[in-house]
Amino acid sequence: MTTDDLTLLQALEQKVRWLSTWTVHNANHLRENTDGLKVGGHQASSASLSTIMTALYFSVLRPEDRLAVKPHASPNFHAIQYLLGHQTQEKLENFRGYGGAQSYPSRTKDIDDVDFSTGSVGLGVAQTLFASLVQDYVRAHGWGKDRPEGRMVALVGDAELDEGNVFEALLEGWKHGLRNTWWVVDYNRQGLDAVLREGLYERFADIFRTMGWDVVVVKYGSLQQAAFAEPGGDKLRTWIDTCPNQEYSALVFQGGAAWRKRLLDDLGDQGDVTRLIEGRSDDDLAALMNNLGGHDLPALLEAFNAIDHDRPVCFLCYTVKGFGLPMAGHKDNHAGLMTTAQVDTMRESLGIRPGHEWEKFEGLTQSAGEIEAFLAAVPFAARGTRRLEAERVSLPETLATPGKESLSTQAGFGLILNEIGRTDSDLARRIVTTSPDVTVSTNLGPWLNRRGLFAKSVMADVFKRERIPSTFAWEASPEGQHIELGIAEMNLFLLLSALGLSHSLFGERLLPIGTLYDPFISRGLDALNYACYQDARFMVVATPSGVTLAPEGGAHQSIGTPLIGLAQDGLAAFEPAFVDELAVIVDWAFDYLQRDGDAVHDERTWLRDETGGSVYLRLSTRPVDQPGRVVDDELRQGIVDGAYWMRKPGPNCEVVVAYQGAIAPEAIEAIGLMAEDRRDVGLLAVTSADRLNAGWTAANRARERGLVHARCHAERLLAEVPQHCGIVTVIDAHPATLGWLGSVLGHRVRPLGIEHFGQAGTLQDLYRHYGIDANAIVAAAESVAPGRPIRHIAALPAM
Repeated sequence: MTTDDLTLLQALEQKVRWLSTWTVHNANHLRENTDGLKVGGHQASSASLSTIMTALYFSVLRPEDRLAVKPHASPNFHAIQYLLGHQTQEKLENFRGYGGAQSYPSRTKDIDDVDFSTGSVGLGVAQTLFASLVQDYVRAHGWGKDRPEGRMVALVGDAELDEGNVFEALLEGWKHGLRNTWWVVDYNRQGLDAVLREGLYERFADIFRTMGWDVVVVKYGSLQQAAFAEPGGDKLRTWIDTCPNQEYSALVFQGGAAWRKRLLDDLGDQGDVTRLIEGRSDDDLAALMNNLGGHDLPALLEAFNAIDHDRPVCFLCYTVKGFGLPMAGHKDNHAGLMTTAQVDTMRESLGIRPGHEWEKFEGLTQSAGEIEAFLAAVPFAARGTRRLEAERVSLPETLATPGKESLSTQAGFGLILNEIGRTDSDLARRIVTTSPDVTVSTNLGPWLNRRGLFAKSVMADVFKRERIPSTFAWEASPEGQHIELGIAEMNLFLLLSALGLSHSLFGERLLPIGTLYDPFISRGLDALNYACYQDARFMVVATPSGVTLAPEGGAHQSIGTPLIGLAQDGLAAFEPAFVDELAVIVDWAFDYLQRDGDAVHDERTWLRDETGGSVYLRLSTRPVDQPGRVVDDELRQGIVDGAYWMRKPGPNCEVVVAYQGAIAPEAIEAIGLMAEDRRDVGLLAVTSADRLNAGWTAANRARERGLVHARCHAERLLAEVPQHCGIVTVIDAHPATLGWLGSVLGHRVRPLGIEHFGQAGTLQDLYRHYGIDANAIVAAAESVAPGRPIRHIAALPAM
């Protein structure tokens, strides 16, 4: 880099700091009197990272590199994209407002080509690690080699390194031979509330080196390095190295006079070092002491450009939180905001005229042509938009249903996937499975035997080599299609997120499937929500589920997971009872994962299916008798839409039973018990409470907007049920999952389900205990549809 380029880069860094500061100030000024909005954290954190981000975006990064921006540095990101022509002034002026630039960078809500959405809890950091593993997977399978490998980069706040998922990811990266990953730590030694504890630098460095990372410390800026070369500079360096974090931060805030007094008090009259200090004015001394490596472009560029390998690297960059702002160094600066007078002073110091705050080149001494030429040559933006596209994976017309008389949905899923694995179809090649050490117990074993474990190099199955009989072949190779993880559900969902963005990040479409035990979805819920927020596309198969997993006891019996399926945006949740339903859903899901159309409602269901999304299957280990029926188009559609009549209610219907999932045999038995004493009883098979509820909610909104003809699938189904009829809903999970059905058309409803932690026992014991067996369903029917006594009801035990 030439001297002129460095000078221009330094000018752009000042411009980035100004634009980010002005963006936050403008947003707060517009809104603080109406909604109390305070965005102070953005001012301090953005200033801390302005130099690092300038170096990366305007010099170091290439088009194939991907970067996760520290959440509170979003104003910097938007300012940089604004200078590059990828963000608008209108959206900057409306920062954190409706339709404006997002407070945290968002793939789905921002226009300026965000690589990874970021927010709290360090998920964007770990996402880069898994994205790098996905890049290796794609290339190992012979795809995407027409593009160079990219580095997956994260800008990390040192306080984010308190998050457990970061270290779970580090261990998984070590297991899989992580490459091409940079984590740039903004080591300003401050959290949201206070200054960080002493000694963390050494711990961070030890942890990263143990996990196979190179550690590069960028501690001293050019001014400091030059001062260290002066007589007495070694003493100044020793003082800096031993100064406690809190002391250093306080002195940064206090300024040059405080630095002078403290240095002279601590070092005394030592001749050379005293002359070094006294030879500088208060302003020059403050500039020297604040010139940490993370705020010095030459030091940063030297560190970044020195990396000539693909090993993972952690850059520990010493910075000052709020650098260059009046709040720099203060422990309360996360919530601090610059006053209008302070912003005016900053504007004047940068030569920016009032009313010209948004002009890109205002205050810069270089000509507009020179700056535009420099920005046009920035490597990162050389190829324009960096979102890639991938062709759709071709799918068979239907998936075959395993022909067994009795089968669980979990076993059925394994057989369906195994049949796909037998072929050499495009679908079979593009599926990639993963699981947190429960591959075999979630029925992925047959698929794994056919398609193999993924590893960058061949790893033999020792049991097979030693001729020890084993059901499963645990051989790994670059051609394998299953990625085995340790027991960490956060890692599972972060990997699924990265796999589910492969089409956009690397131009190659994958169809990821992750399996785990249903109760442990909650352990990875932050990462699941994050993956959906990014619009990643994957299928999560959660099994076994519910108190139907009777012998395992309460810790392994999921209760609230169907409510997660109902509530989670971007995730279509299903819970089939029969394997023919499952085959239809899986077939539909492979198509749904690949859709990316406009967000328009289907006026048949009022679901926005054309936009696509991810899919959650809640499956069971309970074998049930299969119906042995022909799945015609009408039944197929009902299964996908969320429900169908297994037994249609007649005109004199008094009661309907609606069930979801493994409780189907009890619902069917209850219908038989009450048929003689309740006329025209209906049996509603619900395959997706989520889709039924979403369609109903959307149809209500449509009617409120004047579309009086809007009718959803649930409304059409229940229109066949007389108004006086009662509905009993039953599921081996929380009763609220289906309890809302009575509100669709105003029927009386009695919801049955599980509200308390389970316990060990036989299936019959637990169903009876929780009141969801056939007897309980019949009793509920009698209560919701009073009339002639139901003769086959037995006395219910006390609960």
